[in-house]
Amino acid sequence: MRRIVTGHDTAGRSRVLLDEVPQAVLLEKAGGLRLTELWTTSETPAADASADRARRERRIEPDPGGSVFRVIDYPPDRERLAKIRPEEHFASMGVQAAPADKRRHPGMHKTKTLDYAIVLAGEIYAVLDEGEVLLRAGDVLVQQGTNHAWSNRTDKPATIAFVLLDAAK
Repeated sequence: MRRIVTGHDTAGRSRVLLDEVPQAVLLEKAGGLRLTELWTTSETPAADASADRARRERRIEPDPGGSVFRVIDYPPDRERLAKIRPEEHFASMGVQAAPADKRRHPGMHKTKTLDYAIVLAGEIYAVLDEGEVLLRAGDVLVQQGTNHAWSNRTDKPATIAFVLLDAAK
């Protein structure tokens, strides 16, 4: 497994802060279980299983204080970029596209969330203001409210599982 954590530089631009193999801990008292802690936060949203919480208006960010767990299949860029309309798409999903003159990819956007992204299949680039990082199946990215896009430069779909936590200040 590989862990990538994004953050901001002193100018507020998104960049990779950590790119490493996380340390696993052997829990002998748990029968030899290997635990790999990827990231933690001190706040937890309340859980309510009384209704299908996934049936809501489509938007990127969770409700205030909430979370979203989703899986996204990214088609190859050669298909996706021929159809994407950044301003319309992101506005319809409740966030803003990055300014056109600052975009390194048409999918660049920023959310007020802490995101855990796990690549399930394929490979995809996380494009940031400063650089990019290639993620493959099994890699994990921790996205800390940074400007970013997802770029699939292969001929096959890439599948990513996401957990988004509200991080509005």
